[in-house]
Amino acid sequence: MELLRELWAFLRVRKKFWLAPIIIALLFLAAIFWLAGTSGVVSPFIYML
Repeated sequence: MELLRELWAFLRVRKKFWLAPIIIALLFLAAIFWLAGTSGVVSPFIYML
């Protein structure tokens, strides 16, 4: 949780708010791949991507 707090402080101080959607998209993709590795339910959706 501290990592997210430091990342937000960096974005706020450096005025790099354009990085926020990129970071959110990368976290979303990481979550999808993590779920695909742990269960067989999400796997068919990965193949469509």
